[in-house]
Amino acid sequence: MLNSLPLLDKKVLVPRGKDQAKSFSQLVESYGGIPIEIPLIAFRPIASNERLQDCLKALGTYDWIVFTSNITVETFFTFLDDSVGALPRVAVIGKKTEEVLKDKGVQAEFVPSVYVAEEFVEEFLPILKSGSKVLIPKGNLAREYIASALTEAGAQVDEVIIYETYLPEESRLKVRGMLADGEIDILTFTSPSTVDHFMEVVKDYGLHEQMSSCIISCIGPVTEKKLHEYGLAVHASPKEYTVKDMIKSTIDFLEKHR
Repeated sequence: MLNSLPLLDKKVLVPRGKDQAKSFSQLVESYGGIPIEIPLIAFRPIASNERLQDCLKALGTYDWIVFTSNITVETFFTFLDDSVGALPRVAVIGKKTEEVLKDKGVQAEFVPSVYVAEEFVEEFLPILKSGSKVLIPKGNLAREYIASALTEAGAQVDEVIIYETYLPEESRLKVRGMLADGEIDILTFTSPSTVDHFMEVVKDYGLHEQMSSCIISCIGPVTEKKLHEYGLAVHASPKEYTVKDMIKSTIDFLEKHR
């Protein structure tokens, strides 16, 4: 019989800010764990520029707009005003992205069955007409895979950076202190950027040895690949790319190696 509190007293890194961490932390607590909230990425909208304004003015000329994250949706809508007409058809990656869009009163017309760029492209291409005009708002560190693949398939794709990603200084100091003191048992990563920012701290302060006793969990193959690039073992990486499944996968690992 499985332990009813399989994460009992385990300190679990929650790599999100206060506004996004609540449900993640509550899930950890429900299994007896202690959430350690350290936002490994923060986002800030870019200053409005001519490129962005041109895309917004031409919004009605696009056939599709692709949102790859809920942050992209939230940020994009901060740039809209009454002068901007209706959105073109919308495609999204991820259940959370779809929900945030719905809260804005917009229904996504396409959502892939698996929430990664490669699967998105494979399922989206059959419904994308050659010559279609596609807008992809993105962060400064986002991959170019979708834009490249759609362009190769004959679409006219415009990418526009609408926010930048950074590691808050207070997070850097907290990671350094807690990792150095052995205060984190389970490291969870939700994107390649969270890995890069965490490892930046590890490298700057020589904390590789302190990571050796940590269990590492992640969401998605791209994040897992990024961890492997740093030479790290990944102990839990679920087939379903959600926080809930990542925690369940972590618990499965713990039960097998208890």
